[in-house]
Amino acid sequence: MNRPDQPPGIPGPFAALTPDRVLSLVEESLGRRCTNLCRAMNSYINRVFELEDEEGHGLIAKFYRPGRWSRQGVQDEHDFLRDLARQEVPVVPPLPLENGSTLGEGDGLLFAVFPKKGGRLVDEYSDEQWLALGHLLGRTHMVGAGRRPGDRPQMVPWETTRTQVDYLLSGDFIPPDLRVDFRTLAERLMDEIAPLFENMELIRIHGDCHSANLIHRPDESFYLIDLDDMVVGPPVQDIWMLLPAGPEEAVVELDILLEGYETFRPFDRRSLRLIEPLRAMRFIHYTAWCARQVADDGRSVIMPDFGSRDYWQGEINDLADQMERIRTMPPPSGNY
Repeated sequence: MNRPDQPPGIPGPFAALTPDRVLSLVEESLGRRCTNLCRAMNSYINRVFELEDEEGHGLIAKFYRPGRWSRQGVQDEHDFLRDLARQEVPVVPPLPLENGSTLGEGDGLLFAVFPKKGGRLVDEYSDEQWLALGHLLGRTHMVGAGRRPGDRPQMVPWETTRTQVDYLLSGDFIPPDLRVDFRTLAERLMDEIAPLFENMELIRIHGDCHSANLIHRPDESFYLIDLDDMVVGPPVQDIWMLLPAGPEEAVVELDILLEGYETFRPFDRRSLRLIEPLRAMRFIHYTAWCARQVADDGRSVIMPDFGSRDYWQGEINDLADQMERIRTMPPPSGNY
């Protein structure tokens, strides 16, 4: 696990999660014995461990950070995975537990156990792989549109971004002399992009669909993994993060991806206008995510200079540049 030790006096929510305790909770929940393997894996928000049962089956135990999602919110992730698996969409759903559910609880922590599924990350996609990604996302969104989750946010400026901006302004994260600049810019951004989201389709989506959340298995194509950040949002959110550049520079890749996507469901190409607003929202989302790390663990584990004046000035400048990019976007025409 590549995070620094907890600061003295700040035990953190996972302090009691020793290897012995992890093994004990997993064995009790599955009703089967494990070997002594308990390898911590990279995870900045939750805690994730690689295990193995006595029959040699690889397991992944995922312990959810308290306070991030409600019990219903975690169940929404499991329900989406189950719905996708039932339609043979390549995902890795959690294993059923002895309690008849996929959600375990111990020491105040919610957890799930998944079968280990190996695969490799792909840095650059071939045309055939862009088409396959389109198939995967089209099928995923076809299932995602089937029903709404019980307690997941909507990825729209007036909900997710509003919450994140309020959180950043509620603490001591931003230097006092930059708070007004950040607040003014964020408020203006939300006001200007909100109308673009009106009357757009919002469905269950992955929400954090970048290349690190896709694994490729020989003869099986791609698997979609880590749906921890699933939201109700515009389908284009799961598309733009995969592109190697903006849509005007990645025309070929986008066309092939959407060709595959539309094999399974229509895609409203007017929503491509949401890409740059969603990118701006992502800036704020990531900053708020780092701030929550500071609040939970006493320090940032991602950005060593988080909270410094230079950091915040850079964020404000980047957000201002992105806002100018949004203002100069060409207007949509027809279904494009």
